[in-house]
Amino acid sequence: MVCYAMNGEPLRPQQGFPLRLMVPGFEGIYQIKYLRRIKVVDRYYMTYDDYGHINPDPKVTALTHEIGPKSVITFPSGGQRLSGPGFYEISGLAWSGTAAIKSVEVSTDGGRTWKSAELRSPALPMAHTRFGLHWNWNGQECTLMSRCTDALGSIQPTRAEVAKYWNQPLDGNFRVPGADNSVQPWRVAADGSVHNGLA
Repeated sequence: MVCYAMNGEPLRPQQGFPLRLMVPGFEGIYQIKYLRRIKVVDRYYMTYDDYGHINPDPKVTALTHEIGPKSVITFPSGGQRLSGPGFYEISGLAWSGTAAIKSVEVSTDGGRTWKSAELRSPALPMAHTRFGLHWNWNGQECTLMSRCTDALGSIQPTRAEVAKYWNQPLDGNFRVPGADNSVQPWRVAADGSVHNGLA
């Protein structure tokens, strides 16, 4: 997509005025800013990424070029506060760089059990899909998590699964290689305040 506006106004210089090239499904480094012309060719074209600085390992390529299935709870999330025990709707967004979202699951007990969330918008390839789940909070501390599955069957991993895959210890120094699509936990304290569950 060639974008000339965002949120009803022309692109700002920080976002790439006059035009920005958007490549759905790929991380922001591929979203070329300050686009002034496009050259169409009838053969493979040498680009910046073809000069050998990208690791050819398929595991690395998969994590640095394609964004895997990712979901995030936007309510309740970091910095927000629940007013007290009662009924809430856990809501958020899910997407995948390879296929449409097929399902989203939500855990209110730190990943011990999972419940199917309802998809609240059409599930289209490389597009955000809204989800929601009704929840009765009992006022006790808990950890909220969401994970999604795309139409190809790829499941969003936890940080522990990513660390195991890369054979690295899951400690304070662990950083997910490439594009991080791991599960984001939110810790809800007894006073209703919501904090990053990774911190």
